[in-house]
Amino acid sequence: MLDNHQKNIATFIHLSTFSRFIIPFGNFIGPIILWAANKEKSEFIDAHGKQAINFQVSILLYAIILGAITVPFFIFKMFSGLDFIDFHGFHDFHINIGKPSPLLYIGGGLGVLAIIGFIIELVLIVIASLKARDGAYYKYPLTINFLK
Repeated sequence: MLDNHQKNIATFIHLSTFSRFIIPFGNFIGPIILWAANKEKSEFIDAHGKQAINFQVSILLYAIILGAITVPFFIFKMFSGLDFIDFHGFHDFHINIGKPSPLLYIGGGLGVLAIIGFIIELVLIVIASLKARDGAYYKYPLTINFLK
């Protein structure tokens, strides 16, 4: 039988991921500290701690992959469109950027996808914390189970 203390700790494990807005890597540090200190006390806390940590590591991995795909599009477009030869002093400085490239649209689309993913991440964290508060188990979607 779950008591309120176990539900509260599981809820705070999920909510502690928001500490990243205050502390660098707080989305990893907070859940790991709470989970490590309380995982032997309850199977419920252990399951929620593993889910929260696995989700944060998965999100980091997805962000790295998306960034590795997106950043080259912007860099390629910026350096391919600049005209470095047309420099005749500061009084006649000219940069020719040209028309937008399909690469720029692809990179921008991936950037929009990253923003949508961030919003979905925040919503899923809130849902997980509400499930933990109610005493239910929750499994984040698209999570790679690093901790089993």
